[in-house]
Amino acid sequence: MTERRKATPLRRTTILRAGLSAALLLSTVAAGLSTQASASDTPVGASPSASKAPASSALITAMQRDLGLSKDDATARLKAETTARTVDRAAKRAAGDAYGGSWFEARTGKLIVAVADSSRRKAVEATGAEVTLVRHDERQLDATLKRLDSLDAPSGVGSWHVDAKSNSVVVGVVAAHKDDNDVRAFLDRARRSGTVTVEETRRAPRTFAAGTVGGDPYYTGNVRCSIGFSVYGGFVTAGHCAQPGAGVSGWDGSYIGNFQGSSFPDNDYAWVNVGSGWWTVPVVLGWGTVSDQLVRGSAEAPVGASICRSGSTSHWHCGTVLAKNETVNYSQGAVHQMTKTSVCAEPGDSGGSFISGDQAQGVTSGGWGNCSSGGETWYQPVNEILSRYGLTLHTA
Repeated sequence: MTERRKATPLRRTTILRAGLSAALLLSTVAAGLSTQASASDTPVGASPSASKAPASSALITAMQRDLGLSKDDATARLKAETTARTVDRAAKRAAGDAYGGSWFEARTGKLIVAVADSSRRKAVEATGAEVTLVRHDERQLDATLKRLDSLDAPSGVGSWHVDAKSNSVVVGVVAAHKDDNDVRAFLDRARRSGTVTVEETRRAPRTFAAGTVGGDPYYTGNVRCSIGFSVYGGFVTAGHCAQPGAGVSGWDGSYIGNFQGSSFPDNDYAWVNVGSGWWTVPVVLGWGTVSDQLVRGSAEAPVGASICRSGSTSHWHCGTVLAKNETVNYSQGAVHQMTKTSVCAEPGDSGGSFISGDQAQGVTSGGWGNCSSGGETWYQPVNEILSRYGLTLHTA
């Protein structure tokens, strides 16, 4: 995860975790001060294009471990995903009102774009995407999603999201509660709202905050969470970790700053100002599993792309993007516009970094399962956080 490093005392860390040299850290900080997004259609703080920097051997190793890939397959996949991020933006513009969503197909290394008007097919294919014709465009599916968001969901309903592959809104129901009367009643109302598909999930999602334990955290009172990404003046993290004004201390117990803004539920994002001898660096910790990763932008990865997460409890793990714009029904209330992944997480990982290649994706919110038996985890997209608070991502 991106963190604020303190000049003194020396950090209690391993050589692997401090893999970036002091000179590199200083140079990236200095370079980052003059870095600004320049493309007019680039989200606040995002870099105009994805970096072409080669992936580290340790990142390839992590993908081999978590995704079951060979070294050559992992390298080829990262290259294809970089291309897909660029194609995705162009394809969406070419499809216009007929755009029905997109996803990365790992088997072929291609971006698939759903199009609701056959007359747009050639224009979309010209961007390099493959096209599948569908009945509903994204606006129609989003309208169904909003109608579901207005419903009161029981605890047996875990989440719902627009799914481009099925051209419907997918509702996740906890298997043990699928026959509950309140779940059935919710599904009946959902189906009347539009095109809905039901999928079973193993468990209900929960947030990943934790009590005070060891590791590389930040603390708010007796709660431990994880730092997400550096921005100029602070860092972004999960909103459920604290309310605005709450004081934050670092791994060594010293004061860092305060929560300047926080939203949960409805959203799950926050930002913390940094001072008192701490500063920001564009780095996500690899925890010795991979080298510390430089952050070079925030180009959004498509559904199906590989993605990795760093957190203070379970450290570094990888998986794939499963869905976007999903509403997650936590016990504290629904959170909207989340991204679902197959990456595991555990208590204390909340707020930590989700990164695809060297592109920041979002901050860890919650999920189900753990990193022994597996599970699913949701994140709040980072570009929304940057836009909401007018922040600029600190990039290398």
